[in-house]
Amino acid sequence: VQLQASGGGLVQPGDSLTLSCVVSGFSAGFYTIGWFRQAPGKEREAVSCIANSDSRTYYGDSVKGRFTIYRDSAKSGVFLQMSSLKPEDTAVYYCAVHSGDYIPRSQGEYYYWGQGTQVTVSS
Repeated sequence: VQLQASGGGLVQPGDSLTLSCVVSGFSAGFYTIGWFRQAPGKEREAVSCIANSDSRTYYGDSVKGRFTIYRDSAKSGVFLQMSSLKPEDTAVYYCAVHSGDYIPRSQGEYYYWGQGTQVTVSS
């Protein structure tokens, strides 16, 4: 199983950025893709997750209304559209996959992880 996360970069406050996560080699019928982030000195936290069965979603309180997660089955990808970015969104963003049809928020329930992509929001 491989997850390839990309799309990070350096942006200014208020800008937008879209992260992508391409999953390969994963054949479970029901699964959830989660985006997590980890800022320096902080614990990794769940940002947004989506279930493949019916596209149910979860958003962390700090990103509600600003981030949108969606799937593109044709591209075997999950995308995280981030808008109105703030300096506190600065972190390494990881995508991960959980086998099952519910949306866990704990990183311990995600078995496979991508390598992470850095997002820096700074003026």
